[in-house]
Order: sequence, then C-alpha cells, then structure tokens
Amino acid sequence: MLLSRSYSPSADLAGYVRRYYVFDADLPADFLLVDKLLSETAFIRILLNGDWAAEVAPDQWANFGPVPLMGSNGIPWRVRVRGPFLVVGVAFRPSGWSGMFAQPACELADRAVPLADLWGPLADRLHDEVAAADDDGGIVRAIEQALRERVAAMGTPSPLPAMAAFERIARDDSTIWVAEAARQVGLSIRQFERQCHATFGHSPKVILRRSRFLDMAQALRGFSEPSAEQLAALRYFDQSHLNREFRHFFQLTPGQFEKVTTPLFTAGLKLRAEGLA
Repeated sequence: MLLSRSYSPSADLAGYVRRYYVFDADLPADFLLVDKLLSETAFIRILLNGDWAAEVAPDQWANFGPVPLMGSNGIPWRVRVRGPFLVVGVAFRPSGWSGMFAQPACELADRAVPLADLWGPLADRLHDEVAAADDDGGIVRAIEQALRERVAAMGTPSPLPAMAAFERIARDDSTIWVAEAARQVGLSIRQFERQCHATFGHSPKVILRRSRFLDMAQALRGFSEPSAEQLAALRYFDQSHLNREFRHFFQLTPGQFEKVTTPLFTAGLKLRAEGLA
C-alpha cells in the first residue's frame, strides 16, 4: 500500500517551496512497479529505503544517487520501484527557483541530476540529517535547515511576482491563451516566455497544455467534480484531439487511461486535486 503525507513549508520558505512529501510503500520484497511521473515542478527526492530508478533510454535505468533533483516534466517519465520504499520529496515553486539554483530550470527540465552536483556537500548533509530524523517533524526541520542555508548562499533573492501569478493561473485556468496570461501577469510575450523557461523549465504553451491534461486526468480518475461549464472548457476540439493529447502525455487513449492502474501517477493526481501538489 502506498501512503503519502504532505506538509506546508514555514512562512519564510513558502515563496520557494510548495510542499514536503513523505511517500511510504510497504510492498513485498519481490514486487515490481513501473509507472509514470508528470511533475509540474522540480523535486528533490531523498531515497531513504528501496530500489528506485528512472528510464533514461529504452530499457536503460538510472537512479542518480540517493538525493536526485528531478526537473519538471513536459512529457511523462517512466519510473521503476522494486520492493518496499520510503522517499521524502521537496517540491519547489517556479517563482522562487533562483533562490535555490544558479542554473535556469530549462537546463534541468525532463532530466535528473545528483543534487550534490548543484549543491555540493549540503546535499549529502541533507540526506544524512533526514535519514537520522525520528519522525516527520524531524524530517521537515532537517529539510528546512538545509533550504535556509541554500537561500542564504544564493543571496536570498525574492520570488518573481509574475511567475507566482502564473503558477496560480496555470492551475486555475489551464485553457487560457498564452497572450492573455502574459497580459495578466504584466509581461510582454517575449519576457513571459523567457521567465517561464528560466523558472518553470518549459514554455507557457507546454505548461498550460500539461496542466489541461492533468485537469482532465483528475476528472477521469474521479478526484475532481468540475461543473458542466468547467468540464466543457476542458474538453478538446474533438475526440481525435483529446486522444492525441492523452497519447502524447500517457501513450494511452482516455478510455485506456480510465482502465489502467497507475499507483504513483494516481497518488500525484490525488494530491494535486486536494491542492497539496
């Protein structure tokens, strides 16, 4: 069984971090799970127990060490878990990206790297202190101590207001036109594109397209109850358009998606529907 617990960041880190997560799966030692992730934000994943890997090429798997940074996904990423596992996650806000990383988010989108490559010894210390924590409260305290050190080392830059506004827009109105979204956040189209690539890792069009797919996937999984008007807005131009989008993001038709079992992806959808992802 997959159990997930999530926690809000402290006020001083809320502009940089969306949530903290603890995923705990008490599975048989010989259990093999292959699923997909489609993350709207970059994550640190701290592997405390288990055999976890991501597919980097057909039938080639890598785990990127005990503390990988996984960039946001424009396309799904196949992941594999063997046996029981315990993973702690830190989800970052795009608007606060520059407070944590020197590299633009587009350099890390749809890929993963060992966090130590970016943060040096702080990444190893983060893993050790999280692993030594006695409970979830201790885990969160260890994470926040490391994050505060990182923000200070980066000069404590302020989160970008325009990108914070677009985070909300992408979640609440995934069918908005890119030009209208740029107008609402007070940027030119060119500025908007540039800031999205630097902080989200993808273009505004990809961000909205992904959000729209996830909104529909939530509805198909029964995690949201959109009104008739909202559901009509989510619908695509025709069935073939809807099928193309589901095949692009999940390599399945909507009908096949409704029937297939996706424990990890479904857990993420549930958190998203509850406003916790």
